[in-house]
Amino acid sequence: MSESAPISSSSAPHAPCGACLTHVHNLCVRLGGQLVLDDLTFDLRCGEITALVGPNGAGKTTLLRALLGEIPYSGHCHFHGGPGHPLRRLVVGYVPQRLAFDRAAPLTVADLFALGAGHRPVFFGLSATVRASAGAALAEVDAAHLMERRLGDLSGGELQRVLLALSLLPEPDLLLLDEPQQGLDAAGLERFYEVVARLRGRFDMAVVLVSHDLAAVARVADRVFLLNRSLLAVGPPAEVLRKLENGYSSKVGERKIEETK
Repeated sequence: MSESAPISSSSAPHAPCGACLTHVHNLCVRLGGQLVLDDLTFDLRCGEITALVGPNGAGKTTLLRALLGEIPYSGHCHFHGGPGHPLRRLVVGYVPQRLAFDRAAPLTVADLFALGAGHRPVFFGLSATVRASAGAALAEVDAAHLMERRLGDLSGGELQRVLLALSLLPEPDLLLLDEPQQGLDAAGLERFYEVVARLRGRFDMAVVLVSHDLAAVARVADRVFLLNRSLLAVGPPAEVLRKLENGYSSKVGERKIEETK
């Protein structure tokens, strides 16, 4: 998060432009000498929610960490803003499964945004610029009223929406959601996905959702990637989830991506 211009507070509906593209080419990850992700090539389109599914140990978290720049990888990852816009470095927003903090600590939502800005000690509070950006981001996720609330007093759904707001600063090209259903009841999860669906058009961003909740994946995703070290299938939820149910993910050595129609 940086002290950039505040996010516009307009919440008018906005269709994604359809031209923005995150392109990943020949991405490979080796950890401790072991090949964890092998030759991944795919595109992520603005306005689309892509669900990433696969068995435990398939490399889903590793892929998120690579896209976040937390671990080294070979290959290329670029953002293309459409015709007339050159490739540039990807801006990634991230909502983790959970936030580790002391619930008894007097840390407020405003303090969390001050920590995210990182330009001065928390006890100095938010600068006017960061406060304006934080307020606009919280408004985008229907959480402007939470600015001065203690983190420890937030419900699971409220905390997830605060983390979602934090991920919007700076405005991302790609938003990564790592199992957002953790700690949420059905109503909270439904509201979270409604907000995400609105944001993907508002910010012309692609969304990658990691989830073991296949019912939610079938309901909210536009495409599904079936991953088990390599990409085994890419396509509409019904087609790819059918392959998952049929044990297709056990084909660890398969290298062919099957684009279903």
